[in-house]
Amino acid sequence: MSTLDPSQGDPSSPLKNNHPHKSRTIVMKFGGTSVGDLERIRNVAQKIKIEHDQGNRVAVVVSAMAGVTNQMVKYCFDLDTMPAMEEYDAVVASGEQVTSGLVAIALNKIGVPARSFQGWQVPLITDDAHGKAGIETVDGTAIKACLDQDIVPVIAGFQGVDRSGRIATLGRGGSDTSAVAFAAAIKADQCDIYTDVDGVYTTDPRIVTKAKKLDTITYEEMLELASVGAKVLQTRSVALAMREKVRVRVLSSFDKTDDSSGTIVVDENEGMEKELVAGIAYSLDESKISIRNVPDKPGVAAAIFGSLSGAGINVDMIVQSIGIDQSTNMTFTVSKGEEHRACQILDEHRKEIHFGEVSTSHDVVKISVVGVGMRSNTGVAATMFRTLAERGINVQVISTSEIKISVLINAEYTELAMRALHAAYGLDAEKEDC
Repeated sequence: MSTLDPSQGDPSSPLKNNHPHKSRTIVMKFGGTSVGDLERIRNVAQKIKIEHDQGNRVAVVVSAMAGVTNQMVKYCFDLDTMPAMEEYDAVVASGEQVTSGLVAIALNKIGVPARSFQGWQVPLITDDAHGKAGIETVDGTAIKACLDQDIVPVIAGFQGVDRSGRIATLGRGGSDTSAVAFAAAIKADQCDIYTDVDGVYTTDPRIVTKAKKLDTITYEEMLELASVGAKVLQTRSVALAMREKVRVRVLSSFDKTDDSSGTIVVDENEGMEKELVAGIAYSLDESKISIRNVPDKPGVAAAIFGSLSGAGINVDMIVQSIGIDQSTNMTFTVSKGEEHRACQILDEHRKEIHFGEVSTSHDVVKISVVGVGMRSNTGVAATMFRTLAERGINVQVISTSEIKISVLINAEYTELAMRALHAAYGLDAEKEDC
């Protein structure tokens, strides 16, 4: 499907590589707000030109213009509440096709040779899970051929083609994921993700004004933060970057940037100092489900969570308390959008499992403390629980991993808890002298 043959190339062509000693190969990815209108597209073209003029080999990945994909999705579901997902993908992938062509036009206008690619032209091959397809393979031959001729390939993110030749989209965060995949395929030195924020912060600066921008963060820390509510990068893109060892930089398309700007996501072994806590994230998309009087016998938990898993419902935090009457109470969390369906499935299995009352609460928030320094330091959990207790905040559910501690608390305490924990772990930025 590739439209460029790397074995071809006219040595006398004006598009021949004029920079025989390229310093780096970079993938630059621009999100929807970065290409939200023609003026912003011109701004993006100038940023690409700067990198290109410095002698770098530059490939570009773009999202649809802000709001376009949402409108395409609305069109589909206005016509049919259950549209054929193959056709859904054909519609919603159109936004990136438009943007890739517009950015290529803008680049050619300012003297940077460029051409657009759709996902199927690269090709990026996916499975057939339309609407949320997984990447199977990426052929970097066509992209490399462009780079060898000093042409900037501008690639539509978020999309690929399945084995039967149908367009497939990658789901939420798909443009970031495809950018990382392209960077891995061409062995790029770095993948720069341009967004509307200037990096990764220790927490949400809209809640904690003393949040600090991080210069570096490990893949594992970024993966944990993304999985528990941080919005800068999507989980799939971070997981792919970690697996393929793609160096990722997060930076703003609206600021003047240089090589030291933004936040670099790196491997833990790159010699960076291991902070005890890298950041604190929160998620309001949580519903707590409690099941009372569950029989305390082998296989009950498997029956409950197996039925939910079989329905594609992801269960997150789990706590179990055993009573003296040979029964137990189970509490766990699901996303708010899955609460109703989860309760329906539990009700269908009530007679089979013989449990009692089911109650729900969605006025809760999950707060997570993340840091690779937890591996070699003690007291992180104690600090968290003490800090919350001192402010009268009750912890309802707890879950942990090697580098993360998450608690579920009442949502009304979100800001108080975030600010208190941020200060308790020494993450507050120092005030600058006026």
